Amino acid sequence: MEQERECRVLSIQSHVVRGYVGNKAATFPLQVLGFEVDTVNSVQFSNHTGYAHWKGQVLNSGELHELYDGLKLNEVNRYDYVLTGYTRDTSFLAMVVDIVQELKQQNSNLVYVCDPVMGDKWNGEGSMYVPKDLLPVYRDKVVPVADIITPNQFEAELLTGRKIHTEKDALEVMDMLHAMGPETVVITSSDLQAPLGNDYLIALGSHRKTKTDGTKMTQRIRMESPKVDAVFVGTGDLFAAMLLAWTHKHPNNLKVACEKTVSAMQHVLQRTIKSAKAQAGEGNKPNSAQLELRMVQSKKDIENPEIIVKATVL
Repeated sequence: MEQERECRVLSIQSHVVRGYVGNKAATFPLQVLGFEVDTVNSVQFSNHTGYAHWKGQVLNSGELHELYDGLKLNEVNRYDYVLTGYTRDTSFLAMVVDIVQELKQQNSNLVYVCDPVMGDKWNGEGSMYVPKDLLPVYRDKVVPVADIITPNQFEAELLTGRKIHTEKDALEVMDMLHAMGPETVVITSSDLQAPLGNDYLIALGSHRKTKTDGTKMTQRIRMESPKVDAVFVGTGDLFAAMLLAWTHKHPNNLKVACEKTVSAMQHVLQRTIKSAKAQAGEGNKPNSAQLELRMVQSKKDIENPEIIVKATVL
């Protein structure tokens, strides 16, 4: 068999000793799917911050630059992908942008996958869980150099300054996001009404590519996945990592890439909730430790997901 050229990802995300968020949620699936993953840990915490207690250290932008400098001095700073998620610090985020731009000069085909983590909606009300001054950095610096972005509905609204009430609004917001830079946009969750009913969550995807003759072509899809009644942490990190992998394997087929990503996601969440409920015992609400994603147990589903969520082409 012909040796597939190695594909290398630089993932700049949080690290936790216990559990699965950030790099811990992204590394295993990417490795299982055949990628070399180089991780920079933007924080090192005992566990995610949803627990009652957490301790640890935060990497600052100078320290990030120092690590990157080490790679550069050894001439091992050639990457095919960069992946980033949750960041709390504007100078750290600005340094990430500098690194991405430099890596794109090294390799013009580099793809930057960015999850612009800023906030979410609870009961219809959106709120930011990062400092407000991160929004202009994401909007004006990060998104323009990104190739694939995975905002939720609230984050897509923040980035474009436009509210989404209907699917038509959402498609227009995705077009606005394309115009800012990224050729692939996936709105990972929304409060739009799902055709299948209230027990389903809608995600939307849009891929815009420029054909050889210069004309633009856009593929748009909708996915409806069953709602899972629990609060998981690390799901966005897992989603972005798997989307990176599947868009790499199906470069011009967002439909298939998203079906595989969302289906694998469902398998992991179903396994996690089943196991968490068993651990918590009848009638008890599972706690943070019990709700940690069942990543290792889901290896086969990540590697070769049975398609249980189909995408509709719009």
